[in-house]
Amino acid sequence: MSTPVVGLLAGMALGLAAAIGGFGAFLLVAALGAVGFLAGRYFDGDLDLSELFSSRGRRR
Repeated sequence: MSTPVVGLLAGMALGLAAAIGGFGAFLLVAALGAVGFLAGRYFDGDLDLSELFSSRGRRR
């Protein structure tokens, strides 16, 4: 599935959530979508979380 199609489906899901549940549902769907996106990137190997949690660049 191409990136524009995925974006279209995500936009339609957010629009449906906003229409049915209001702004709170819109924010919940957007937040869960972001978590799902990050999890997918992590499991595909495109997101390296060790860069976020390493202390290599920090000074004490």
